[in-house]
Amino acid sequence: MDIKLLDGGLGSECSKRGFEIDTDPLWNARLLISNQEDLKDIHKSFLEAGCDFIETSTYQASVEGFVTHAGLSKNEALNLISRSGEIAVEAIEDFWSSLQPAQTKDRCKPIAVGAIGPYGACQHNMSEYHGNYVDDMTVQDLKDWHRGRIEALLKSGVKMMSFETIPAIKEAEAIVSLLQEFPDVTGWLAFTCKNGSETCHGESIQDAIAAISTCPNLSFVGINCCPPAFVTPLLQSAQKASNGKPFVVFPNTRGNWTGCGWTGENAVEDWESYIPEWIQLGAKCIGGCCRTSPEDIQRIQQYIKNSLATN
Repeated sequence: MDIKLLDGGLGSECSKRGFEIDTDPLWNARLLISNQEDLKDIHKSFLEAGCDFIETSTYQASVEGFVTHAGLSKNEALNLISRSGEIAVEAIEDFWSSLQPAQTKDRCKPIAVGAIGPYGACQHNMSEYHGNYVDDMTVQDLKDWHRGRIEALLKSGVKMMSFETIPAIKEAEAIVSLLQEFPDVTGWLAFTCKNGSETCHGESIQDAIAAISTCPNLSFVGINCCPPAFVTPLLQSAQKASNGKPFVVFPNTRGNWTGCGWTGENAVEDWESYIPEWIQLGAKCIGGCCRTSPEDIQRIQQYIKNSLATN
């Protein structure tokens, strides 16, 4: 049983280092302008925790965002998005070259993945948590908006993409349609959900997974940016619609996002009780979303290793 490990909360780790990004419209993409070495160090911390995949700092990056909130030109914005991919690749190369041969024997070289958040995330109005903007946009509108980020990340050498926190089927369908223009791109698409059966836009997770599961570009389909307790019922509902495609799962830790910060507990002690269920239901790539640290990822990795050793 080969389970891949995804990284955790890049933005959360930026905040831990003292960067005030929670209310910044660019979120962790702000560090592409001012603190690229810090981004690289955070990537390395997740690699040291055992990750197979690390995501770029582009979840909330867009041309419009860089132009409006950083005064950059369109070309400068696209270059920064591309630079994010280069930073992730450089972090992997630095980390891999630091290992001894014995340390690489039973581990595949990690892969950089381009983080592609929804249209709503880049509006900085929490609309990714309801997705109502799709009601006033066409599939073509959404395709045109997403295209530039994919192209910029591809220029950096990144070939895998994480389309994540997608709240609505229409946006997922736009991404799947757009991927026909990029036959060499692989990766996953994950929906964010408001309960154990529906996307944040109120559509059934079964219908949502069915809309994307036949896309040849997607190696995984799944769930992210929701409480861990939602994941098992969501996977149960989505199983028949997945066409046998494995699931990717990266929920948040406990806590609630208020729009300007987090409230509530920040712990993942109980993830161990969920992981066997997720694996049994077809999860083959597991990680964390908001507020998940390298230490949390290391604990998840150790739990998976121990489970495999006893089975």
